[in-house]
Amino acid sequence: MSTPAEPQLAPPGAGLPLFELWAARMLFALKRRRGSRETFVRKFVQERAQIQTLVNACPEELRGERVLIRRLRGLEDSSRHWSVWMTLDHLRITNTAVVRVIHALTHGRVPPGVASTAAVKPDPSVTAAVEADYEQSCDAVLNTITEASELKTSMRFAHPWFGPLDAMGWAAMAGTHLGLHRAQIQSIVGGMSST
Repeated sequence: MSTPAEPQLAPPGAGLPLFELWAARMLFALKRRRGSRETFVRKFVQERAQIQTLVNACPEELRGERVLIRRLRGLEDSSRHWSVWMTLDHLRITNTAVVRVIHALTHGRVPPGVASTAAVKPDPSVTAAVEADYEQSCDAVLNTITEASELKTSMRFAHPWFGPLDAMGWAAMAGTHLGLHRAQIQSIVGGMSST
């Protein structure tokens, strides 16, 4: 459901409830162990296609409308009041970061800085231009994963929730992250139709 007032949400970067974070870590570790470059690429492609279907089904004039949704598992409370475009902006930001991290790790370097969930929040005033930027970031993720000679790197870079990951771990993260926000877009669009 839409709301004109700004809801009181946890601050960006507050994270997940402890039990949920523990479960997410266990499930993601299992996914990394059982997965491969091919399965991670396939997951990313599938989630991207589903996001495109959802975005296309949403009238363009509503894509910038912020909708308050219930908190989904794996989603920070501060991310519950976004629009479709804000979600795409967040995905653009994180996809760009994933490309940078995988590229650095596969070239024997640890990227500078620290990954932070608070640092990848979207711009509330984002416009339709984000759709093309998001698609370009998806292309970049796929190219980076498929063109890397070796994803099982000795170098690691820490994810704020899942700790130090090699390039293969970041490749696994890309599709998993897209899936979480595909569910978010689904909830946003569903919230619009109920108003």
